[in-house]
Amino acid sequence: MNQTIIRWGIIGCGDVTERKSGPAYQKTEGFELHAVMRRNAEKAADYARRHNVPKWYDDADALINDTEVDAVYIATPPDTHTFYALKVAAAGKTCCIEKPMAPSYAECEAICEAFEAKGLPLFVAYYRRSLPRFLQVKQWIEEGHIGEVRHISWHLGRTPSPMDLSGQYFWRTDANIAPAGYFDDLASHGLDLFAHLFGKVKSASGHSLNQQGSYTAKDAVTGSWLHESGVTGVGTWNSGLSERADDVVIYGSKGKIEFAVFDEVPLVLTNGTGRQEAVIDHPENIQLYHVQNMREHLRGNIMHPSTGRAGAHTSWVMDKILGTL
Repeated sequence: MNQTIIRWGIIGCGDVTERKSGPAYQKTEGFELHAVMRRNAEKAADYARRHNVPKWYDDADALINDTEVDAVYIATPPDTHTFYALKVAAAGKTCCIEKPMAPSYAECEAICEAFEAKGLPLFVAYYRRSLPRFLQVKQWIEEGHIGEVRHISWHLGRTPSPMDLSGQYFWRTDANIAPAGYFDDLASHGLDLFAHLFGKVKSASGHSLNQQGSYTAKDAVTGSWLHESGVTGVGTWNSGLSERADDVVIYGSKGKIEFAVFDEVPLVLTNGTGRQEAVIDHPENIQLYHVQNMREHLRGNIMHPSTGRAGAHTSWVMDKILGTL
């Protein structure tokens, strides 16, 4: 992977690739978005035309085995991640998988083992590990601004969307694809970030259920966990509340840090010297720094913060909270 240009293909060029991720591969020096695939040929062709991508496919195998594609980004719903990832590993190509890495920790392990057996780089799109906003939080912690970190609390709540209430099909609330619904999609981001900030989790547990009955997936989850570093954590995630909430507090021996995982509110540091705010905007394409770090990893310059093993660990924590492991 030390070649001058690494040519990427995307499997599943849906909404997430329109702005969040796809253009980041085009804007990263040394990367090229060479091919895209979608089962609907008309939509695949339209994406390629609008984004100036040389090739498009309606067959994933054709993209994976294209000799002009060096690396593959899997951006399909999570129930197909394992299926496609194992094909990419068999083809001997670098891979990045959208989060969550797979619907279960066991599947994540199978993916990691397949890539490790061939010595292939594997990444997971937990891009918050690479965003300047959260690197600032990490810096405050490492510089000791709140002393020894003791505890982290996260409350994420959302109101039911019109689609949720209508009964209209949505894969994110289909228990066959995302057993815990929005927890799988959203909580995974924060839990992965916390593992990045405080180290691996050694134990976790929780309660989960469907309170609304609007869809098949679970919509209410509570959890607690313990990092190997000794930091304790608690979280609540509910998709049927009367108001939205995204509140994270990191408590230390000398102060606290407050921020949101999704909302672009100021970062707030409070300690014995007073209160400090930091406003750090996201890039236009939110996966840009994640993608740029993949380039640097492939060039041998850094270790990417979001590897396959890191993504698998996040799935282990989620399975523990949901009681499925």
